[in-house]
Amino acid sequence: MFLIILIWGSRKRKIHASYLFFFFTLIGSLFMILGILWLYLNVGELNIQILQYIMLSKEHQLILWFLFFVAFAVKVPIYPVHSWLPEAHVEAPTGGSIILAGVLLKLGLYGMLRVLIVLFPIGNIYYTPLIVTLSFISVIFISIIILQQIDLKKIIAYSSIAHMNFAVIGIFSNNIYGIEGSIFTMLSHGIISSMLFFCIGVLYDRYGERNLLYYSNIAQIMPYYSFFFFFSIFANLGMPGTSSFVGELLLLLSLSFKSTFLLFIMSFSLFLTTIYCIWLLNRICYGYMGFKYIIIYKDLIKFEFIVLIIFTILILFFFLYPNCILNLFHDFVYLNINKQVLFMSKLL
Repeated sequence: MFLIILIWGSRKRKIHASYLFFFFTLIGSLFMILGILWLYLNVGELNIQILQYIMLSKEHQLILWFLFFVAFAVKVPIYPVHSWLPEAHVEAPTGGSIILAGVLLKLGLYGMLRVLIVLFPIGNIYYTPLIVTLSFISVIFISIIILQQIDLKKIIAYSSIAHMNFAVIGIFSNNIYGIEGSIFTMLSHGIISSMLFFCIGVLYDRYGERNLLYYSNIAQIMPYYSFFFFFSIFANLGMPGTSSFVGELLLLLSLSFKSTFLLFIMSFSLFLTTIYCIWLLNRICYGYMGFKYIIIYKDLIKFEFIVLIIFTILILFFFLYPNCILNLFHDFVYLNINKQVLFMSKLL
């Protein structure tokens, strides 16, 4: 990813963006390698299958949890270690942005599920108030920032941060609905954000411009493109009929068991998501037709049409048949939730 941004980046700030991406990852990895070394020197084992049955003391779990969490938080990313992502997305080519949004952003959440929940259940419960607070701050803060952006890629990049923090809230809800909703949100976001970045890439290829103020009334000159952009925007805000609706519904359900206040905050953050999604759609597809700016009238070519059809089918399929994914990890979630309860009862 570092080389993709550095070599094939689209603007002059690509060197700054690639090194920002590299150093944030490097610093986060430093904390993680310290945690791994501590485990090996004190436990003598790095096999997760064995480590999950070793009961570490509360103090050790709290320290190790924090060391691993810093690395994962950088990759999610969570405020305040999020600033590398908008820069990386803006400078990366369309393919790089799709890889970054569809795959790499999920690594931090995967680490939380695979390491924090499995190996450090006490630390996971202990730090839950802190992480939920940081995630909600990230979601609301980022949603407000989006309304001040004019770069199309930055808008989608910040939206990715907000959705990934929704998933973090689900992981630390410490119930089955939240964790399953988090995993499903990861899958759904990987498809929807990739579709959005592809749509932005189509516009950039046509006009060489990502400034939001440049575009208006695209629906009249690119109707097929506008249809798919319309669909991707409504999928991003969690409209019923799209895959993101399933994940967000499970996340809301999980918070309803935890706190009415948290449920209200998340509902408000989803309201902000709706505002900036509709705002983006309105600014690009509707409004006054500026003929002196838009001089190329070329709708989707065959390749672009096929790619967008595939994204659309996947989004609809996972809404209609969510159990094909949820059933795969139901046992994993159920066992680890029970283990957290068991370890806490032993501790108390």
